[in-house]
Amino acid sequence: MAEETKDLYAGALSKRKRRSFLVDVLIRLFKEKPLGAVGAVIVLILLFVGIFANWLAPYGYNETWVGTKLDAPSVTHWMGTDNVGRDLMSRIIYGARVSMFVGLGASAIGCALNAIIGLTSGYAGGKLDLIIQRFVDAWVCFPFLFLLLTIMALIGAGVVQVIVVLGISGGIGGSRLMRSAVIAIKQNMYVEGARAIGAPTSTILLKHILPNVMAPLIIMFTMGVGSSILAEASISFLGYGIPPPAPSWGGMLSGGSRSYMIQAPWMAIFPGLSLSIVVYGANMFGDALRDLLDPRLRGGLGRYSGGPRKKVNV
Repeated sequence: MAEETKDLYAGALSKRKRRSFLVDVLIRLFKEKPLGAVGAVIVLILLFVGIFANWLAPYGYNETWVGTKLDAPSVTHWMGTDNVGRDLMSRIIYGARVSMFVGLGASAIGCALNAIIGLTSGYAGGKLDLIIQRFVDAWVCFPFLFLLLTIMALIGAGVVQVIVVLGISGGIGGSRLMRSAVIAIKQNMYVEGARAIGAPTSTILLKHILPNVMAPLIIMFTMGVGSSILAEASISFLGYGIPPPAPSWGGMLSGGSRSYMIQAPWMAIFPGLSLSIVVYGANMFGDALRDLLDPRLRGGLGRYSGGPRKKVNV
C-alpha cells in the first residue's frame, strides 16, 4: 500500500508539472472557487467592453437627442436617456473604459510602489526601515477620502491625475504586507548563500526575493482594481474626479441623477448597478486568487505542492 501511495504521489506530481502555472490556476479557479470564476468573467467582460466601447456603444457618449430628455428605457434607448438627452447605455459602456483605465492603472502604480517600498524597507532593516515605516504610519493616519479630495483639489481633476493619486495612495498604505513578506523570505538559506558568495543587493532583491513575493503582489493587484474603481467613483461623485462630459459611473450618479432620481430612477439604477457588479466581481476574483496562491492556507506544502488531493488509506 505504501508503494501505491508513492506511485500516486509521483503520478500527481508529474501531471502537475506537465501543466503550466496559468493553466493550473485556471483549472483550480473554476473547480474550487465558482464565485471567483464568476468574478473573473465579470472582470474579463469589463476589459472587453472597455476596449471595444467604440464598437459596442450604439451612440456617442456625449451625443444628445432633441426631445428625448428623461425618456424611459425603450427599444431605441435600452437604458433610457438622461436629463440632457444622452443615451444612458452608451455612457455606461464608455464609462467601463474609464473604470478599466483607472482600475488597472492605479493598481499597477500601487503594486510597483508596494514592491519598491516593501523590498527596500524589509530587506534593509535598521534605521532606514524605521524611517520608512514611520512615514507609512503617518500616511495611513490621514483619512483616505479626505486625503484624496485634498490632493485632487490641489492638482485638478482628470483621468491621469486620478490614476496617479489613487496609485500612490494605495501603494504607500499597502506596502506593509510586502515588507512583512520580504522579512520572512530574507531569512531563508538561499538568500544567506547569495550574500555569502558576494551577490550584489540588486541581484538578491530581483532574482531571489522578488519572484518569491509575486503571489501576494498579484493578489494586491487584483484586489486593488475593485478598490480603485470604487474610490474613483466616490471622488467623481463628489465632483473632484473625472470632469464632465467624460462618462464616469461615479459622476453619472451625481448631478442629474440626484436631481431627477424620482422622475427618472434609471439614471441612478443602471450606473449604480454596473459599479456594484464590477466591484463585486473584482473582489471575488481577488479573494479566490488569494486562496489559491497563498501557501499558508493549505499547510506547509502550499497550494501548488503537487501532492494528491484525496486522502489515501495506508
